[in-house]
Amino acid sequence: MTSYKTAGVVHRALWLVFIVQALASVLVEPPYPYWAGWLPAIAAAALGLTLSRAARRRFEAAPPREPVEVEPPVTGRWSALNSPADRTPSHGTHQLGQTYAIDIVAEDAARPRPGFAWLWPVFRRSEDFPAFGAPVLAVAGATVVHAEDGQRDHRARGSLPALAHLLLVESSVRSLAGARRVTGNHLVLDLGDGTYAMYAHLRRGSLAVRAGDRVVAGQELARCGNSGNSTEPHVHFQLMDGPGPDTARGVPFTWRGVGVPGNGETFDVPADAYPAAA
Repeated sequence: MTSYKTAGVVHRALWLVFIVQALASVLVEPPYPYWAGWLPAIAAAALGLTLSRAARRRFEAAPPREPVEVEPPVTGRWSALNSPADRTPSHGTHQLGQTYAIDIVAEDAARPRPGFAWLWPVFRRSEDFPAFGAPVLAVAGATVVHAEDGQRDHRARGSLPALAHLLLVESSVRSLAGARRVTGNHLVLDLGDGTYAMYAHLRRGSLAVRAGDRVVAGQELARCGNSGNSTEPHVHFQLMDGPGPDTARGVPFTWRGVGVPGNGETFDVPADAYPAAA
């Protein structure tokens, strides 16, 4: 696990070296041949491919696990995006424990989600989305092992120019900065039996718990936000076999009373679904 994490740090460092020397070469003539400047990028690309293959091999070598049944992390009406019910890995990679991750967005007939804009407005306020500020709940009795909410909530990337910027520039920069810049403000819960729950893209300043706290199912943990590598306010939820997404493998889940909603599927969780927490 340590070597895998170290390789990830080296991978990011190589890309950083390439970018820095490429920018510096605009101002001064580098003291080495032109082709040598591409060596860090080539090494980074090769190492990235190796890490991706290693994550897939770790997933394939792990004994299969039955889905862990937990409570839904929200109440109200929501719909699913990037669901493991449709494909795995659901987010296109096994890295960061995302094999069975799911994204969900709030649906409100009185205040619908803004639609995708081809050109204008380029960005939208997070407050325009019904998910922003919605309570995020504990899916089981657990111990908080990590809690972070110092990153800002940015505007939604709801247009073609903004989405292109996110995919081509912003995502790469966040990846270079490490997992915490991808997940944004996030929480990790220890559910016991080697299973951990992670909630990502939480609202800055909304955490109601801290590391070491014990929580019960249905307890409010934080609020939905739009921090990290996020196109719009949503809840990113996943189960993992370790507390750190850098080295953890994904664990399949099912939500009690809901199952695993597929892409575009809308589901409802009653507000009184957690009598024990009340």
